This record gives sequence, C-alpha cells and structure tokens, in this order.
Amino acid sequence: MIAFARRTVPDLRRNAETVEPISPAGPRGRLPALLNPLRWSRVPLLPHEGTRNRVLTRLLRNFGIFVLLPTAIVGIYLFFIAADQYVVEARFAVRGEVEPMGNVALGEFSSLIQKNNSQDSYIVQEYVQSQPMLESAQKELDVVRMFTRDEADFWTRYSGEKPIEELLEYWRKRVQVHIDLVSGVMTLTVQAFTPDDALVIGRHVVARAEALINAISSRAQQDMLKHSQDDLAASEERMRKAHLALREFRNRWGIIDPAKSAEATMTTLLGLRKDKIKAENDLQVLRGSGLDEKSRSIQTIVASLNATNQQIKQLEDSLTSDGMVVGGRHASDAILEYEGLMVERTIAERLNESATMMLDRARVAANRQHVYLAVFVPPTLPQLSTVPKRGHALFVAFFAFLVLWGCSSLLIAGVKDHNM
Repeated sequence: MIAFARRTVPDLRRNAETVEPISPAGPRGRLPALLNPLRWSRVPLLPHEGTRNRVLTRLLRNFGIFVLLPTAIVGIYLFFIAADQYVVEARFAVRGEVEPMGNVALGEFSSLIQKNNSQDSYIVQEYVQSQPMLESAQKELDVVRMFTRDEADFWTRYSGEKPIEELLEYWRKRVQVHIDLVSGVMTLTVQAFTPDDALVIGRHVVARAEALINAISSRAQQDMLKHSQDDLAASEERMRKAHLALREFRNRWGIIDPAKSAEATMTTLLGLRKDKIKAENDLQVLRGSGLDEKSRSIQTIVASLNATNQQIKQLEDSLTSDGMVVGGRHASDAILEYEGLMVERTIAERLNESATMMLDRARVAANRQHVYLAVFVPPTLPQLSTVPKRGHALFVAFFAFLVLWGCSSLLIAGVKDHNM
C-alpha cells in the first residue's frame, strides 16, 4: 500500500511528503486499516489555518483600499460637492425639397433617409459646435460668465481666462447636437448651472441655426435666379438697341417701310406701263387712218406718251438708281438695311420671350427648393436638475474600480507564481 501510494502521488508532492504507516491492532485489524485512507502528516502547497486567515485579511484590506475607498471619495464628490446642472432640450428638422446625402446602406430605411437626411442637417450640427456660434453667444450672452458661476463646482466650472480654443472645447461638451439617421430629426441639448442660463443658450442656438438655414435657402434661390435674370437683362438690352436702330433708320430715310414703299412704286409703274401701251395703240390707229402728224389728236397722244415715259423712267430710277438716294445710297440699300434691322428685332424679341419664360421656370424651381428649419420641440425652462446622475455614476465608479482591482490582482498573482 505504501508503494502504491508513492506511485500515485505527483512528483512534487512525493518529494516533500512524509507518510506514516499504520500498524494493525491485531490480525483482525488489517482489513479496516487497509480501507482507511493514508494519514498525511503534511500536505504541500496547502496553507495552514493561520496563513489562510492572513490571506483573507489581506484580501479584504486591498478590497477596501482599492475599491471601497475610491468609491467613497467619488460618492462624497457626487452627493456633497458636485453642482446641479440643468439640461434644456430642443428638437427640430430641416424641411423642404432637399438633396439626399446619397445611398446609405441601412436596408429598409434607405428610402426614408433619402427623403429626410440632407447636408443641411450636418451643416447645422457643425455650425452649432463651431467657433462663429461660440463668438455669437459670447457677444450676446456672455457665456463665460455663465460657465464660471459660483454655483458650479471646481471640477465642472470653466477655468476662466483662457484661449478661445479651450473655451470652444468646453462649449462642445455643454452644447451638443445629435442627428437621427432614420428620421433626420436633430436633438439639441444644452447644459448649464442655472435653468435660465440653459434656456437662454438653447434659444440663442436655435435662432442662429434657423437664421443659417434661411440664409442658405435664400442664397440657393438667388443663385438659381441670377443666371436667368442676367439672360433676361441681356435680351432686353438687345431688343432695345434693335428698336432704337430701326427708329434711327426711319428718321434718316423718311419712310416707315421701304419694302411697302417699293411695292407701291411697282404698282404705280405697272399702271403707267398699261397707259403707255394704250397710248401707243391709239397713236398707231390714228397714224394708220391717214391723219397729219401735226393734227391735234396725234400731238395730244404724243405728248401724253412722252409724259408717261418720263414718269416710268423716274419710277424705275427710284428703284434702281438715284431716285431715292439719301446721302448717296440707293433704295435697294435701304431695303437691305431695313430687312437686316427687322431680322435683328425679330431675333431680339424671340430671345426676350424665351428669357422671360426661363425666368418664370426658374422662379417656380426656386420656390420648390425652399428650405427651412422646423422647430417642433422648442426649448423650455427646466424645473429639475438631471445632471449629474449620482446613483448611476456611483455604481459605474464602483464597478470600474472593482474590475480594475480584480484584473490588477490577477496579473500580479500570475507574475509572482511565474517567478516562484
């Protein structure tokens, strides 16, 4: 049995153990003696009773020093030193015909996001936490005085005279904007040490954000209309110049429409030619009847024929020669110039009509692109302090200290066991 026990124990324990064999009390005592377990005089690696008490005492002491004591300090700060902070909340959204940010891989919510999520929402978020917003609030509200009130404790109070960058970092901790990706609703939260300060800051931020959205919308509408308005102004100027050139032409030539004047001249010329043909026929008949050339009838017809020829020549010269010359220019030049002026006026009028129609369409499109900030939960005066959440913060601190102490103890014990 002794040999069997020695073979079954580990090497580490066999090298350190001391076994006392059991002597049988008689011939009948061998079997009970064999069934009894071996009596070990000393088992290695098991602490004595006093050692176990010391380990437990040290464990409780370390737990009190590294867990309970820091938790108690945090509790004293939270319940006796930490200042009450009041939170103002406002909710608003950018409404209107806005362009979506793009395809967002959120499955069934992607179409909803494309309708409600736009760059303007992110512009508002960045603007609220920007330096221009802080400078505006400092100029109108004096936020430094609000953040350094006597009601604040040493940990949360702003330190005072420091660069604008540190004040901006403190501002971003106190004034935050969160965007719901699904609905596009923006939630503004403002923390201050008095209810009035939180309400004033919240109203100022909402007003400035609304002014920014209105400015963006107005600028977009103006940019959309500016090109159409410039085209309309250019077409109106061209049409005005065409009318002035046509008026100057009529004053210079003394006629309203050279084409119609030429048409009237041609009608008169045709009539004279008919009269000439009739007179020549009459003259031929009289001469054929044997009348003397000096007779009164023949002389009258000859004189009338000469007058008709002279009129025909004058009318033909007025169309092709210098009959309607003004400053050495022919009537054909007048007709050519007039036709060019009429073509220019027609083009100018068509362009003006087209520009007017495009401007009307641009106005309709600009009205559709109107964007505004819809505030459906305005800032209200808080009645109860909600920050800090003392019970929650104390539990988190206790759990954090417990985890930190437990991990550190295990790490130290592992290092000591490795060095043994």
